[in-house]
Amino acid sequence: MENLDVTVLRTLHGWRNQGQRALLATVVRTWGSSPRPVGSIMALCESGAVVGSVSGGCIEDDLIYRYSRAHQTDASASAAGITHEIPDSTPQRVTYGVSADEAHRFGLPCGGTLELVLEFNPDPDLLHALVQTLAEGQMVQRRTMMATGRVELRAVTAPSPLIDDGEVLANTFGPEYRMLLIGAGQLTEYLATMALFSGFAVTVCDPREEYRAAWSVPGVALLTGMPDDVVRDFKVDRRSCVIALTHDPKLDDLALLEALDTQAFYVGAIGSRRNNDARHARMIEHFDQTAESLARLRGPIGIYIGSKTPPEIAVSIMAEVLAVKNGVPLPRDMGVAHAKNARTDGTAEASGPTCFSPTTSP
Repeated sequence: MENLDVTVLRTLHGWRNQGQRALLATVVRTWGSSPRPVGSIMALCESGAVVGSVSGGCIEDDLIYRYSRAHQTDASASAAGITHEIPDSTPQRVTYGVSADEAHRFGLPCGGTLELVLEFNPDPDLLHALVQTLAEGQMVQRRTMMATGRVELRAVTAPSPLIDDGEVLANTFGPEYRMLLIGAGQLTEYLATMALFSGFAVTVCDPREEYRAAWSVPGVALLTGMPDDVVRDFKVDRRSCVIALTHDPKLDDLALLEALDTQAFYVGAIGSRRNNDARHARMIEHFDQTAESLARLRGPIGIYIGSKTPPEIAVSIMAEVLAVKNGVPLPRDMGVAHAKNARTDGTAEASGPTCFSPTTSP
């Protein structure tokens, strides 16, 4: 599965390229409880089809009601000035908030307020250029002039927060995140599946034919080269992660060293605390590494959830990868090594989300 933003933009381009009216909604500000962060996008076609999300579903439903042709016979809406069509107009701001009455009306338990910018009938040629640039692995800032609706595309080299200064709305889109897995075993199948559903493009590398022969996850690129060569050819960037899962130093070690010499946001290897210590010792002794040069190498990988089976271990690893990707610092007691020590000592502690309900202010 591709990056959700890319899916939204690609689908929006398809609608506009077919001559259908459509709008692009962007979350530009939130207060209180909100299920989607600033910068989130969704697209709505005049037919009522939606891709992406800006809430838990309630705001999407309201936008469909206001702008899709499916409700054109609604007399009460007509009396309220709702035309049920996507207009040709400059971008508009819409604020959705929550009161007790509204929460009851929408049947939702949570609260908060968010502000959207709605762009009507975006130019299909510019959408095509944006999607094509993202498909080529480049990062793009899409800048919308609020007074006119004119859009500019600028190449950028690093992600940045959404900018909304009242005159220009600038949202940065990047290519999809990528995950390179070393080893095609059972654990890799579970982790690759979870990564696909989390929007990663997944590549698996394993030179061992006996492991590749049993591979059964569609949508994953399967490579046969030596892992260190594959890492070099992979062109690892800051939206990439590399995880070694073979337990075989001949396959894992050189690949990990190659990965540590890149901007990968996550580099890690499966294994126990003892195996992890042995890996560090090998790399220091045989490859002139130091404790400092290996500081980015994660292991044991994952967050501690008491996992024993391959699917549970994959959940643990995927959770840590997503936390690092999203810039969430994990408490030390969630680390596998620390948590296992704490559990042995009898000192482990267990530590332990939101939807949305709207009012519109067009």
